Amino acid sequence: MTMQPTLHKEGGKPGEPGNPQPSDGLKAGLKNRHLSMIAIGGVIGAGLFVGSSGGIAKAGPAILISYALVGAMVVMVMRMLGEMAAASPDSGSFSAYADRALGRWAGFSIGWLYWFFWVVVLAVEATAGAVILESWVPAVPQWGWALIVMVVLTATNLISVGSYGEFEFWFAGIKVVAIGAFVLIGLLAVFGVLPGSENPGAGFAHLTDSGGFLPNGAGAILTGVLMVVFSFMGSEIVTLAAGESEDPRRAVTKATNSVIWRIGVFYLGSIFVVLTLLPWNDPSITEKGSYVAALDSIGLPYASGIMDVIILTAVLSCLNSGLYTASRMAFSLGERGDAPKAFAKVNRSGVPVWAILASVVFGFVAVFFNYVSPDKVFDFLLNSSGAVALFVWLVICLTQLRMRGILLREAPEKLTVRMWLFPYLTWATAGFIVFVLVYMFFDEANRQVISLSVLVAAVVVALGVFLDRRRKALAARV
Repeated sequence: MTMQPTLHKEGGKPGEPGNPQPSDGLKAGLKNRHLSMIAIGGVIGAGLFVGSSGGIAKAGPAILISYALVGAMVVMVMRMLGEMAAASPDSGSFSAYADRALGRWAGFSIGWLYWFFWVVVLAVEATAGAVILESWVPAVPQWGWALIVMVVLTATNLISVGSYGEFEFWFAGIKVVAIGAFVLIGLLAVFGVLPGSENPGAGFAHLTDSGGFLPNGAGAILTGVLMVVFSFMGSEIVTLAAGESEDPRRAVTKATNSVIWRIGVFYLGSIFVVLTLLPWNDPSITEKGSYVAALDSIGLPYASGIMDVIILTAVLSCLNSGLYTASRMAFSLGERGDAPKAFAKVNRSGVPVWAILASVVFGFVAVFFNYVSPDKVFDFLLNSSGAVALFVWLVICLTQLRMRGILLREAPEKLTVRMWLFPYLTWATAGFIVFVLVYMFFDEANRQVISLSVLVAAVVVALGVFLDRRRKALAARV
């Protein structure tokens, strides 16, 4: 007879049967306002600002459907994750839940893959930030700016979780205000009521006047999905941060319930504004970037400089959150015995110093390779982590299918957040994710990414299964 996984029981000692969740050495240093802004800003990555123009060029106005499909998928995934996180907040989030529901090998695998994803992101974002800063202050070389950015944000994370929360509060606040203002100003221009606007006020005509709503055919919608899906990564960060908040369950519930309007306003709303202000095939969208082109079309002065500041803020926010997220996942893996024990040690401020340093060291190494071997080593790191977002979301679906039964059996009163139409929507979401993964193999632009990502994932899963079996064999001998 197989043993059923069990939910963490409050009041038990770490490591006891039925209490697999270790005691948390982390401190509740994040305030509710920090968590609220982390939740709101978590879905606004630099990819939204710099990657949307490519999607528009491929799919035309139909990119709105691509964003809607991926947005709906993320809403479903966040609802599932919210159900589990509200019932049992944990610094390891979906990795810890997979550990309990699917097996230790699953928690090990997805935890390390997620860590790997974010430390590679550190290098990408540090380089992106350095490019902007060098254009402002060319006296400092690009690698120097990358080093400065990494050192400053590492120091911020080492001080306390509160300092991370404070930095992210302001970073996210700037992003939210910027996107909100863009949508508002853009809509006023679309309807021809913005004072001084140079845009002719074409209303919604641009959605169909350049080859129709589907200028490149319905297949372009799926191509658009592949191009925009990775810009949504980061929504789940709030469930990791909730473990260090004053009221984890309230924070997770609030974040889960607000994800629909966040995606609707920030993604669909802003892209809709771009597509109504300009024809989708306007060359300025790809030359300047979709947001700068849209602002230029209404005669807003210094649009390029304004967007550089906003993009830099988004980059720094992503770096800040990436380092925090990677370190907390490493901390959780250390607590569960799936990483060096030093990762689970915290200082007097409740900061997992070694987990942070290990994450940032790998990030520094990746930055180094980005400069000395961008077409070989760094290209491999980037491609082999490219599909991890989809792997994470798929694991969340499969975990929630199992965890619902565990919660109903052991602690039904903790089901304060429930996935809609369970299990049908869960299976449908998992099916869509699998479809996207398979479709990537047939898409020439994404074939290398999915192939290398699957290869790395297979190696990590094999290692996780091997270690799990070895632990069980050693336990049986005792």
